[in-house]
Amino acid sequence: MATITSNMLALGHKAANFSLPDTQGNIVSLADFEGSKGLVVAFICNHCPYVIHIAPQLAKLAQEYQMKGIAFVAINSNDTEQYPEDNMAHMIEEKLKRRYPFPYLLDESQEVAKSYAAACTPDLYLFDGQQKLVYRGQFDDSRPTRISSGNYDSSKHQATGSDLILAMDTLLDEGQIDANQTPSMGCNIKWRDDNQPY
Repeated sequence: MATITSNMLALGHKAANFSLPDTQGNIVSLADFEGSKGLVVAFICNHCPYVIHIAPQLAKLAQEYQMKGIAFVAINSNDTEQYPEDNMAHMIEEKLKRRYPFPYLLDESQEVAKSYAAACTPDLYLFDGQQKLVYRGQFDDSRPTRISSGNYDSSKHQATGSDLILAMDTLLDEGQIDANQTPSMGCNIKWRDDNQPY
């Protein structure tokens, strides 16, 4: 399992458009989030231990900050043929299991991940009310503890979401978000063999 860091898309970048199917049979587009005070776009998947590590707190923060006007959407761009545990059927189960209060979308072509320069799971982006990028980077500085191959423990260093919280709170307070941001770290996005972008 390759562990890499995010590419750190340039701040001020306009959110790239998308129109993708979600776990409830809907097509969800970037335009659906117009009018929000902010938008978190999270590239995640079902099986990555780094995503599993933050999943409970991500769901909790989304519930809290959606009430404050910040929208959330998650996108899975993994190759579902090579990694069937990330296919739509398992995404439906994962959304229910994690109680994600946001749309969970499948980027089967992987073109949306490319347009965001996404590299790892989780890869997190916060856009302002004009859908311009104001934060990209880690959820917080916690990481799951590797016990053995494929076996991780999240109890020693529990996720808080502190970095994302600070960015969202600063955005809501109309403050200036610190441009010194730490890249996210996680499993590499599982690109199709014929679709490697980097």
